[in-house]
Amino acid sequence: MTVTDTARAVERGTLAKAADENFPVAPFFLPRDWRTDLMAVYGFARLVDDIGDGDLAPGGADAGLLGVPEERADDRLAMLDAFEEDLRRVFDGTPRHPLLLRLRPTVRRRSLTPDPFLGLIAANRQDQLVGRYETYDDLLAYCELSANPVGRLVLAVTGTSTPERIRRSDAICTALQIVEHLQDLAEDLDRDRIYLPAEDMKRFHVQEADLAAPTANASVRALVAFEAQRARDLLSEGAPLLGSVRGRLRLLLAGFVAGGRAALGAIAAADHDVLPGPPKPGKAHLLREVGLTLRGEG
Repeated sequence: MTVTDTARAVERGTLAKAADENFPVAPFFLPRDWRTDLMAVYGFARLVDDIGDGDLAPGGADAGLLGVPEERADDRLAMLDAFEEDLRRVFDGTPRHPLLLRLRPTVRRRSLTPDPFLGLIAANRQDQLVGRYETYDDLLAYCELSANPVGRLVLAVTGTSTPERIRRSDAICTALQIVEHLQDLAEDLDRDRIYLPAEDMKRFHVQEADLAAPTANASVRALVAFEAQRARDLLSEGAPLLGSVRGRLRLLLAGFVAGGRAALGAIAAADHDVLPGPPKPGKAHLLREVGLTLRGEG
């Protein structure tokens, strides 16, 4: 396989993961240029998360594309450093990685700044160094890096950024991050990460050993229900964002909110037992939530 073939395979493999997200990334009803730019942003966000989680293409392909020696391909901090260097080339040169090459026209067309991209990289660096969060405020500070930049980029790509919209978007994105943490609680624990605030675990009498069980006990379920309600409240706080935009953008944003609500519904349907695996909503449930969200009934 040539370098070009490898690059294309890595690019396709990363972008294909969009189908597994809780929310629509670049649905068909959007203008073509929006879809192109949103997929470019998604490719960046997905790849930086894959680097941080160690979920990269087999054979060290990403490391090679970033110029990281094969013997350091498992060093996530080294990979993130190389990825940041390549990101900076998006703004003042020619990047190495195909997903960053894809991003460069979007950055120029939409006048995007490095800050939200650097925030996502910083979040994944933090994941290598911090595995526990003492307070809910600590977790919110992490979400400011790990989730909120994505919503800000969506607003920037669609040319709709205002301070109030950014505030509402941040609430939605933080909610979606909390939902994902709940769904992936067992998987994250395998990586020695717990995104449940320690103060809440103490309040609900939950020990780390309880999170490693095959199924959740009553205390874990009560804690998951508590955090799920926080996410639901944040989605409600952010939902007025929909009323400030029109047309296809409103439908896209409704998909984000509905995706979070549908995932919360799936968690509730599992009686808040997320330990056997991530509860996922079906398509019918998601479409129903989109309708309710658009009507302001969510």
